Amino acid sequence: MQLGIFAKTFPGTDPRQVLQQVKDAGFATTQFNMACCGLPSLPDRIDAATVAAIAEASRSTGVALCAMSATFNMIHPNPQVRLDGLRRLRVLADASRQLAIPLLTLCTGTRDPDDQWRHHPDNALPAAWTDLLDSMRAAVAVADEFGLTVGIEPELANVVDSAPKARRLLDELRSQHLAIVLDPANLFETAPLPEQHRLVDQAIELLAPAIAMAHAKDRTPDGAFATAGTGVLDYDHYLAGLRRIRFDGPLVTHGLAAHEAPAVAAFLQARLAA
Repeated sequence: MQLGIFAKTFPGTDPRQVLQQVKDAGFATTQFNMACCGLPSLPDRIDAATVAAIAEASRSTGVALCAMSATFNMIHPNPQVRLDGLRRLRVLADASRQLAIPLLTLCTGTRDPDDQWRHHPDNALPAAWTDLLDSMRAAVAVADEFGLTVGIEPELANVVDSAPKARRLLDELRSQHLAIVLDPANLFETAPLPEQHRLVDQAIELLAPAIAMAHAKDRTPDGAFATAGTGVLDYDHYLAGLRRIRFDGPLVTHGLAAHEAPAVAAFLQARLAA
């Protein structure tokens, strides 16, 4: 596995400086975000100079670009918001193709109109799933056009809130351009260790070999998100499961402060070497 981190963890709008911080903290690859160039995460346009600056930053630092953050609310209650997100996805896809970034990461969304990471009870209604299928088919078509893959992750607040629902989405779309980003801390808030193990094992078994990227953060005992290695997530169990399916893609941490990054890199490297 290649050890990575969200580029947006680090301050700055110069991609060379941001990626140097990624390297100095001990990471070999990154999930990039256009905020690291001073643009919105989903910009209206990306000029050639910006693409060239990102490419040069990757070359000069040796930090690989394993994914591009492309999240928008795919089931937003306003259809125009969804269409705008898809339009901007094409902008990111074009830049990602030029940069040889293979994966665009998406958020399956929520009916909450203000926060794409906040649960809404209407997420469970059939209409929400229908809207997700419509948005995902359009996103997969963009990925096909540009020779990329889109990745979604099961996340409690979103319409795809479990590994079985992610499996359902894979089965209904049946596209080689759709993959899974697996974050075990998104599978539960609080759970006894046996239940945590069951949920992680279920996700790995159901979603392999569609897992293109693994994420690494943590949960506190009361269910809040935490920095990887500081909470209750059993990383030895999680990584053993990934090894069991011979996953060799990027393991990307996020949800941490920049000053925590070197310690998290050391923690993950130690767990991978164990």
